[in-house]
Amino acid sequence: MNQSSRNAVLILEDGTTYEGVSFGKPGISSAEICFNTGMTGYQEVFTDPSYNGQLMVTTNAHIGNYGVLNQEEESDTIQIAGLICKNFTYDYSRPMATTDIKSYFEDKGVVVIGNVDTRSIVRHIRSKGAMNALICCEIDEDIKNLQKKLKSTPSMEGLELASKVSVKEPYTLGDPKSSIKIAVLDLGTKKNILRCFVERGAFVKVFPAKTSYETISAWSPDGFFLSNGPGDPAPMNYAVEFTKKVLENKKPLFGICLGHQILALALDIPTYKMHHGHRGINHPVINIETGKCEITSQNHGFGVSPQAIEEKSDIVEVTHINLNDKTIEGIKHKYLPAFSVQYHPESSPGPHDSRYLFDQFIELIKKQ
Repeated sequence: MNQSSRNAVLILEDGTTYEGVSFGKPGISSAEICFNTGMTGYQEVFTDPSYNGQLMVTTNAHIGNYGVLNQEEESDTIQIAGLICKNFTYDYSRPMATTDIKSYFEDKGVVVIGNVDTRSIVRHIRSKGAMNALICCEIDEDIKNLQKKLKSTPSMEGLELASKVSVKEPYTLGDPKSSIKIAVLDLGTKKNILRCFVERGAFVKVFPAKTSYETISAWSPDGFFLSNGPGDPAPMNYAVEFTKKVLENKKPLFGICLGHQILALALDIPTYKMHHGHRGINHPVINIETGKCEITSQNHGFGVSPQAIEEKSDIVEVTHINLNDKTIEGIKHKYLPAFSVQYHPESSPGPHDSRYLFDQFIELIKKQ
């Protein structure tokens, strides 16, 4: 690994500081810090809109060793606010790769700090919980000014980011002659989710996050999809009201990750900020209906209240539970064609154990 001569520093909200080396663009970036435990799929993680506005710690020791491939992006740009890693590898081994990761981050204008003890950082976050942090890759920046900037960084709790990353204009994918039309409310959707629908023969139209139900229903979709995305679901009243109208009209509805939380809020089930969230590709989840365990890909810092779901047991049924901490991973409405999961069945990156959920949604549409 080649090393830059520029020094860099990582400052956490509680004052904890780590010194390292800058490998990306010179600059300063502050946001909530989180970590991902996946050993592969770093490019998909970096471009996942759900990570917008977050500093990413990668627990795998080597990042960049298989380079960058344009087809493996989950959106049109890097979404993370900055990268924190142990070893930043310039040389890559994959012949198909289009460029090295150093050039990739420099071209996208994202700061990177490497040569830091990521195991120590992750232990700290797991112990103290999610918090804001700041990466500085500028020479001779005054530490007091950095601390002042960090203090002014908004908390992720209460932050609405979905409309920021959402598409600006509607677009379509798939065969226009398909008998199945799915409307996607884009809260920060990943490209591979859309591919999973198209692979099953659906014609998909993606709409901006704040599009009204009336506008989307004028397209006459057979089903509605609430996508994944970044930020706190609690302030997203526009998405909650949209979902309530879908439910009122008894249309088939499927939600993933943030979409799962929005469905819960539409059913008057509150969400909460998790201690440090779930982010990785090896989270065990049990499907209560089948009794089978699924290894899942996850990326979320908010969850659905299990206590509130118990109070709504007359209309809501829990379908999936996390085997690590017993958090709610899936729900469905008992009388309406609506269900959701907290994890990512499209799994890019990750295992394909949960791809059957896309088939279930298609079958649900066909039954209507």
